[in-house]
Amino acid sequence: MDRMIYTAMSGAKQSLDRQTIVANNMANVSTPGFRAQLAATRAVPVQGDGEGTRVSAVQTTPGMETKEGTVETTGRPLDVAIKGEGWLAVTRADGSEGYTRNGGLQVDGNGMLLSHGHPVRSTGGEPLVLPTEGDVNINAEGTVMVRSNDGKRMDDIGQLKLVKPALSSLERGDDGLFVQRANPDGSAAAPVQADTTVRVVSGAIETSNVSAVDAMVSMIDVARRFEMNMKALSTADENEQKANSLLAIN
Repeated sequence: MDRMIYTAMSGAKQSLDRQTIVANNMANVSTPGFRAQLAATRAVPVQGDGEGTRVSAVQTTPGMETKEGTVETTGRPLDVAIKGEGWLAVTRADGSEGYTRNGGLQVDGNGMLLSHGHPVRSTGGEPLVLPTEGDVNINAEGTVMVRSNDGKRMDDIGQLKLVKPALSSLERGDDGLFVQRANPDGSAAAPVQADTTVRVVSGAIETSNVSAVDAMVSMIDVARRFEMNMKALSTADENEQKANSLLAIN
């Protein structure tokens, strides 16, 4: 009977873990440049007594959905959509470099250019700071220009740091940004060098690549799987009680 309990318990936990992944994707349907998390299940032997006779299911997130989202024209000068496999480099809370496709840029009260609250890096690694006045223009190479108040000149503020790391070298951080995987010895990987071949589309933004319909179907499917496993646990409990009753009579 314990085999049935182990199977149902393992399946129920796997369903809860997958529901967390699906719910996160669903919550980011409208987040610009978001990459959907992939989910996979693998079997892991249970450690302890009876080792080798029990196997548990473990939910993992092996990577991300790499397809590009839809590019929508906004006409907003600070919006940029990255073409192809490029990424925008930003500074994380701990000072390290992170990568995002979220091109909905903002300017804080100090003139610092931000992407979802993270300072955007220039090709030199420094944050980009814009003057408080003047029209902003970002060209296809990512160069940020600001028109002077008299309209007679365009001041070059700097260039967005655009990179193109191998997708296999990236992993999602706890803050939602992507980072370089650590080196084999455990040390932090060096920041990716800027790639001059990456281009952006100014006045446009890339939407999330999460399909709301697919995410909703997955949520319903996972909920049904969880209910089936809980029903199996309930059935196992009922069978145990009936077996105990029979033994007690004898």
